[in-house]
Amino acid sequence: MLGVVNRILLAVTGLLLLAAGGSLLAASWPLGGRHAPLLTEEARRRHWHAEGWWWWAVMAGLGLCVLLSLWWLLAQLRRSRLRALEVDTGDGAFALLRGRALEEAVTAEAAAVDGVARCRVALRGRRGSPALRIALELEPHAVPADVLAALAGPVLTHARTSAGLAGLSAQARLKVASHKAQRVA
Repeated sequence: MLGVVNRILLAVTGLLLLAAGGSLLAASWPLGGRHAPLLTEEARRRHWHAEGWWWWAVMAGLGLCVLLSLWWLLAQLRRSRLRALEVDTGDGAFALLRGRALEEAVTAEAAAVDGVARCRVALRGRRGSPALRIALELEPHAVPADVLAALAGPVLTHARTSAGLAGLSAQARLKVASHKAQRVA
């Protein structure tokens, strides 16, 4: 969702800057020419002094822009990783499992699968519904179906049981490691 908001804000800002640059380059609309002032004396009297609601509308618009900008800034700074999970210990108490510990354990198990060159894991979501994002870089000889079967089978099953979760969704992205072409002489 945040990526979509970032793209929309970037597109709107780009269009506004393009329109402003084009109008200044043309210097005809909305300006009266190169040597004409930006606001004429009559426009200043009519819009800036006579209307009492004008300043309230400008301040409300600027305040809304400031609030939206602060929301966007805080959304950029917010961490999207899940810090900890509650694990039922079986005696009525709960223990906290650090998200990084689960990520490291899944990374170690997935990297040990035959055909995996590198692995990165991120725990996302909420405490009630955690999800794993797994980025796998496969070796050139690896069979993607076998790697996915090993990942979906023992690796994720072990992560679910060790964290005490009934379900742990996972999204895997596969990429083949670059390699030099073999030459036959």
